[in-house]
Amino acid sequence: MAATVTITEYEGLSPAERARLLQRAEHDLSDIMDRVQAIVGAVRDEGDEALARFGREFDRAAVTPASLAATPEEFERAFASIEPELLAAIEYAVANIRRFHEAQKPRAMWLMETRPGVFAGERSTPIPSVACYVPRGKGAFPSVMMMTTIPAVVAGVPEIVVLTPPTPEGGVDAASLVAARLAGVERVYKCGGAPAVAAAAFGTATVPRCAKIVGPGSPWVVAAKRLLADRIDTGLPAGPSESIVLADGTADPRIAAMDLLIEAEHGPDSAAWLVTDDRPLAEAVARHLPKLWARMGPQRVAFSEAVLTGRRGGILLVRDLDQGIAFVNDFAPEHLEILTADPWATAARIAHAGEILLGPNTPITLGNFVIGPNCVLPTGGHARTHSPLSVHDFMKRTSIAHVTADAHAELARHAEVLARYEGFDAHANAVSASRPRTGSERG
Repeated sequence: MAATVTITEYEGLSPAERARLLQRAEHDLSDIMDRVQAIVGAVRDEGDEALARFGREFDRAAVTPASLAATPEEFERAFASIEPELLAAIEYAVANIRRFHEAQKPRAMWLMETRPGVFAGERSTPIPSVACYVPRGKGAFPSVMMMTTIPAVVAGVPEIVVLTPPTPEGGVDAASLVAARLAGVERVYKCGGAPAVAAAAFGTATVPRCAKIVGPGSPWVVAAKRLLADRIDTGLPAGPSESIVLADGTADPRIAAMDLLIEAEHGPDSAAWLVTDDRPLAEAVARHLPKLWARMGPQRVAFSEAVLTGRRGGILLVRDLDQGIAFVNDFAPEHLEILTADPWATAARIAHAGEILLGPNTPITLGNFVIGPNCVLPTGGHARTHSPLSVHDFMKRTSIAHVTADAHAELARHAEVLARYEGFDAHANAVSASRPRTGSERG
């Protein structure tokens, strides 16, 4: 028998109870930090042997140090094994994702003349290497493979590797291998979770040390990134999935119920809320959920039931849309779907969300797979200060400046005043009258 999803009235909650609604699985990792520390230490000290051992222990996978790297033959078997319909869907998604991220790519260099003879700008270059983490514990994710590797390829990163947990047979999910090759990446390694983060941070005989790691993961991945943040750039915080469906009385309750389940089915550590100011809609959505669960597999039902009847999900009835919007901004969700009479007007009032999907024809599913913008998004409330994964995450900016001889004197006069005030003698002397004069030039 399906669980009953209760309707929580926001108005009746205490400040402490309201604060608890904002909690995510990744906020308190204290109970696993010691174990993650031990895993990280083992990979640092033992390299491939530890990766293979953890693959057998955690993933129940037939993997050895010699089989950590996916082979060309595995890629070929992957292409031969997937259905033509799935191949076409991956190709379609790759094209959309590539087109979107190519539009993001900044100019190689730009300059502006801030004053006569004073030129300032930026140069954009790719980072040297990146590890794209593609989770597999609760399913296969060729979508994450595409979303992490394609912007890295577009950015021009010279060394791109993929880290993903092995299948029980010691391989890699076939669709994910196909997606990697179509994205332009061939180096795929069979390791996941905290061991994979450690491998990217320290390097092993097989897995190269990388400058950065990107991609979503479990609390174990999040914990390893926190421990290793001084060894590797861990990118945007992307932990367990989360979503809010914000709806008013004009929403179709069946659509709202369907879309509430999208992120809830990722796992019991996800967060998923329907936020509405309309009680009839809330009650109708609650009635629809058991019917929708009847059309899902038992594992996904168990995951979504755990979320929607637990501490990090369900149906939240607010006083009015203003209160609902305020809750969304406090929560700063990874995914926000708006089902209101005027979703564009509602979206204009949203300050914090990883992505905003407008209207009943834009379910989270489309954003996760095929629209084009990246589905690797900040979680845990980090949408307040972080952006979705993009080409910019795989590039760095270098400031560029040039001052002509004619323009030097004016800048030097003001710079010397500031340097003297701040007590930097060498700074001041370098722009003082004692500096040798160069010939006149015009940039």
